[in-house]
Amino acid sequence: MSLDDLPLRDELRGEVPYGAPQLDVPVQLNVNENPYAPSETVVAAMAAAVADAARSLNRYPDREALALRADLASYLNGDGASGLSAANVWAANGSNEVMQQLLLAFGGPGRVALSFAPTYSMYPEYARDTHTTWVAGRRGDDFSIDLDVARAAIAEHQPSVIFLASPNNPTGTALPLDHIEALLQAAPGVVIVDEAYAEFRRDGTPSALTLLPQHPRLVVTRTMSKAFALAGGRLGYLAASSAVVDAVRIVRLPYHLSAVSQAVARVALAHCDELLAAVGELRAERDRTVAWLQDQGHQTAESDANFVLFGKFPDRHAVWQGLLDRGVLIRETGPDGWLRVSIGTPEEMAAFKAALTEVLA
Repeated sequence: MSLDDLPLRDELRGEVPYGAPQLDVPVQLNVNENPYAPSETVVAAMAAAVADAARSLNRYPDREALALRADLASYLNGDGASGLSAANVWAANGSNEVMQQLLLAFGGPGRVALSFAPTYSMYPEYARDTHTTWVAGRRGDDFSIDLDVARAAIAEHQPSVIFLASPNNPTGTALPLDHIEALLQAAPGVVIVDEAYAEFRRDGTPSALTLLPQHPRLVVTRTMSKAFALAGGRLGYLAASSAVVDAVRIVRLPYHLSAVSQAVARVALAHCDELLAAVGELRAERDRTVAWLQDQGHQTAESDANFVLFGKFPDRHAVWQGLLDRGVLIRETGPDGWLRVSIGTPEEMAAFKAALTEVLA
């Protein structure tokens, strides 16, 4: 039997599962992971917390994850937010599930989700899976959003949901707060600012968390997969008005976040100073990588994330393949001619630079 023999939804025919290549190569710089694993101290604390949770795995977890949400609120109050409590925070299995829940609550048949490409390639899939009409506006050549163009798209399509990634994936560019505020004022529905890479933003780049008190339809999403080095833990979350959180609670599956996930995430938050200690070095390595790429004659996008989009290449796939042949895996994504490299350890970045130099020689 094949998919063609199944009563699959028509819009899913011909589709393939999302996902970057998972290849066993020496240098993996393609999915924006933190290259620094948790210390043995943190590992031991997580193991103890999991063991404690295991003693009651015969019972369902706290379906509201109240202790975890309170910890997340406390963390965000130290990173630009103010006055957040558990009532203003929601957590799920990665920010992917958070955004799917948001579209379940605010999207759906007859409704529109709008964003501005190039941007995160999962957004249209969230829309497809929730029967929400997807509309992609365009970013400028410098990957910024032209407010006049954006306002016109909002006026035309009247989206119930607007996705704004800041820093944007795959470009790394952050949006000025006044741009976000302008779009909030024009939006008829909710505005989701995806801050998956916020901890890597450069000094002086503010978070949209600071706008929450004045904008009850603003949602800021974050993840522990990147800066917290917890990609395998699958923990994403949002900050918003308590009304938005209540809306998401309506559509969430019962007991969606396991006791083990909650326990591990709470340990990570308790050790946030240690887990985030590498962020400064990764930011510095990013800036060094940008400078090197520019010295080699490449274009780079302005990056406030832990990756760099660079180009342009007449045949980017050939460059990607040449790097892979030399044991370096990066991402072939974004506009035609561009490639994206995640920031790794100094040793990994040295291997990337040597391989790229050979490929282009």
